[in-house]
Amino acid sequence: MRSNRTMWLSIFLLTAICLVSRKDIAAQATAASISIDMIVQYDVPMKTRDGVTLYADIYRPKSSDKFPVILMRTPYDKSVNWAVAPTSKIVSRGYVVIIQDVRGRYRSDGEWYPFRHEQADGFDAVEWAAALPYSDGKVGMMGASYVGATQMLTAIAQPPHLAAIAPNMTASNYHDGWTYQSGALEQWFDQNWTSQLAQNTLERFIHQNTNALVGAPTLPLTNYPVFNFGQLPADAQLTRTIAPYYFDWLAHPDYDNYWKQWSIEENFSKIAVPMLQVGGWYDIFNAGTLRNYMGAKKYGANEAARTQQHLLIEIGGHAGFGRRIGDVDFGPHALENVYTDVILDWYDFLFKGIKNEFASDKPVKLFTMGTNEYRQEDDWPPPQAHATKYFLHSNGHANSLRGDGSVSTSAPKSEPPDSYVYNPGNPAPTIGGPLCCDEQHMEPGPRDQRPVENRDDVVVYSIGPFAQDLEVTGPVTADLFVKSSAVDTDFTAKLLDVGPDGFAQDLTEGILRMRYRASQEHSELMNPGQTYEITVDLWATSNVFLRGHSLRLEISSSNFPRFDRNMNTGEEARFARDFVPATNVILHDTQHPSALILPVVSVK
Repeated sequence: MRSNRTMWLSIFLLTAICLVSRKDIAAQATAASISIDMIVQYDVPMKTRDGVTLYADIYRPKSSDKFPVILMRTPYDKSVNWAVAPTSKIVSRGYVVIIQDVRGRYRSDGEWYPFRHEQADGFDAVEWAAALPYSDGKVGMMGASYVGATQMLTAIAQPPHLAAIAPNMTASNYHDGWTYQSGALEQWFDQNWTSQLAQNTLERFIHQNTNALVGAPTLPLTNYPVFNFGQLPADAQLTRTIAPYYFDWLAHPDYDNYWKQWSIEENFSKIAVPMLQVGGWYDIFNAGTLRNYMGAKKYGANEAARTQQHLLIEIGGHAGFGRRIGDVDFGPHALENVYTDVILDWYDFLFKGIKNEFASDKPVKLFTMGTNEYRQEDDWPPPQAHATKYFLHSNGHANSLRGDGSVSTSAPKSEPPDSYVYNPGNPAPTIGGPLCCDEQHMEPGPRDQRPVENRDDVVVYSIGPFAQDLEVTGPVTADLFVKSSAVDTDFTAKLLDVGPDGFAQDLTEGILRMRYRASQEHSELMNPGQTYEITVDLWATSNVFLRGHSLRLEISSSNFPRFDRNMNTGEEARFARDFVPATNVILHDTQHPSALILPVVSVK
């Protein structure tokens, strides 16, 4: 696609790169071939088992030898610069690189529908690549986000010649952790992704219906129809025409068979290859990255899958790359572990027997914020982390930063609850966090949360400043006792590191839609006024709260537009227009010991 808009995936990978023309790519490839003797083949066709033709560009060493293949299957155009740029480095290390447009995208034929064809097409692509005359029969895969999903779905299809994968920033479940989170719609991501995906679909539709001969007889000349499909449908009807999957997502808020048909979590036992999972603390899919590592290690189909799982967690993921993510400079070590270099070491270790860091018995590498450095671990979660309860306290006035909320390791006694009014017409706004994919309009990553914390519909609990460093590395949850005046509402939570200057850095966050408190497969409304014990999953982090810093927990009922607003009425979200305010209550006393559960590694 050529457009003066920033390409979605460029934002998705946070590299402000325009698509380059095939002529430009050819010039780049020619320059590369001079230095590394690289051969480039464009638009190489491959037939799928049902007869659809997919097209790939192939980059390979100029040699009569056979080499391992690294395959990338993408819906974002195989010729974009971010996909092409690493090829010279990879080829120079002795690999064939194949970049294929998935079904229904850019050069490839067929109908586009997210996830639907990736298992079968991925299987066919791997076996096709393995049989090429310059392939040695070993095929690995690479790529981020949906390009990571194409790897995971291919792996559970078990093509015989797939030898390993290296998914970067991708999910384990396309219901929870991609389209929804704990029952709430990932509205910003879902709508943004849909709009950007639909651009190529619309362009293909226009291309198929453009023929000047059809309009040539039209008089007067001012009535010439530039396209031949008549009037484009408007607004939501256009969405339904070119992005029907968006409506399918809305029609399936429960975790049902629509989602289970391509769930990775349901199929860990089918994964039979080593995997390198790469994620980021501020990545929108990081929970899935962690689950993929743990799930394949526990349930993998064979010894190779169970014992050769590796995990690398960086900082930003979809929220950004480099040493500065959001408003925070994470120092020079943040520039380490460039993805292309990491996967080359990964495949050198697996395919060529080179003893590098992947030969270590420590399969996990994490970036720890605060100290801002990488370190290796024996496993995830780190076995030395101890789940520690930090109980909520107040005199009933924890609303906003002006309130009296606190947390401590001492259990509560007799304390009044905290309450606030959540009004869907005035929701707490999203400020930073694990966002994707349009940083021009919604800035991702760690941002100062004080503007949100100054609202009375946000309750705030803090501890500190600390006299010594406190490290928290592992999964984070909030176990809360709550009630509401509504039949359905949301509870959100954020963990923050507050600096001596007051800067409130969000570390990780979560949400729970109350109708899904017991199960994501079946919804159940609340009884207004009844107390419920719930767990809000804040995913995970690795952070050292440095001496002089404070730890803070934020609780509210909205984080909009990252998540859709709960209208508090119990009506199905896709049809809801009307809303009612809800009075929501957080209890913290002897009978209702609400607590933040932190994986404390050490106090230094």
